[in-house]
Amino acid sequence: MTKSILKYLTILVIALTCHFASFSDVKVTAALDSTTILMGRIDTLRLFVERDADRQGVFPLFNKIAPAGFVTLIGDTVELGEPRMDTVKREGSRIVERLVVPVQVFDSGYYKLPPFVYISATDSAASNVVELNVVPVKVGENDAISDYQDITEPSDKSFWDWMPDWLYDLWWMWLLLIIAIAAAAYFGSKYRKTGKFISLPEKPQPKPWTVALDRLERLKAKNLWENGMEKEYFTELTDILRDYLFKRFGINAMEMTSRQIMQTLADQADVRDKRTYVRKILDVADFVKFAKVRPLPADNVEAFENAVNFVKETIPITPDIYDNPENSENSGNANRKSQDVRREQKGGAK
Repeated sequence: MTKSILKYLTILVIALTCHFASFSDVKVTAALDSTTILMGRIDTLRLFVERDADRQGVFPLFNKIAPAGFVTLIGDTVELGEPRMDTVKREGSRIVERLVVPVQVFDSGYYKLPPFVYISATDSAASNVVELNVVPVKVGENDAISDYQDITEPSDKSFWDWMPDWLYDLWWMWLLLIIAIAAAAYFGSKYRKTGKFISLPEKPQPKPWTVALDRLERLKAKNLWENGMEKEYFTELTDILRDYLFKRFGINAMEMTSRQIMQTLADQADVRDKRTYVRKILDVADFVKFAKVRPLPADNVEAFENAVNFVKETIPITPDIYDNPENSENSGNANRKSQDVRREQKGGAK
């Protein structure tokens, strides 16, 4: 008798323990309103949470719902909208919550939604797996589409929303067009100013004194007067001198007589004291060319040295400002400056 009572008491304790233990656990159940839906349609997922009243918890998945307003599952294919509390039911110390979650899928196929985990302060639980079959929408070209939301304009539409898609796809063509227009404008303005599309840097011209001294050296190397060609010698010598006067001082000596050249030099203060060199050269040259006089070797040498001295003594002290050989004013100013420097040097030498 005693053994039978103990046996029944033991069974009763175990049953009560199991009963109260079952009520202390969290239980989550998931269910879909429809297991088959059309692609793009909205289905409803219902999550039932059975728990103790003092064991409130959350679904961590739905904490990620802001700011887009939805969370995704299965590689961003399934979208779950913001859940809402639908029903609260109490059964003694237990409470049953029901969450309603909108579900939308935009690609056809068969999907198994993973378990939904509920976490409370002292416990956690995972729901069962639910399955969803999404079928494609079959429509013809002229079939009317119903039960779908009409196309609406975005609430924050900007200027770029008015642009057609092909403008974005062909952005590189617009970039090339802008570059071509900019290049055409640049080269067009350059052509209007210079008459050339591309202006290459001009080759720097040698200074007139450099050219004159080089020509004099080449004349000396020809040995003209040594071979009895005095007329040719003086003709080339005076041509070098006349060309230098034009390029250095702007004197059109090629079109002047010897007297006109001397008068012009006398009128220019910057070269007046050097005209003796020119006069001696022209006097001998006129006798040789017009009077057919054969000069002495000493006269030939002196004429050459006078030409060299005239060129060297009229080299400006700052030659970079003589890029324009016809700028006689600059030439005169620089020549006067060079003369002053030479006078100071001579004075210092004494």
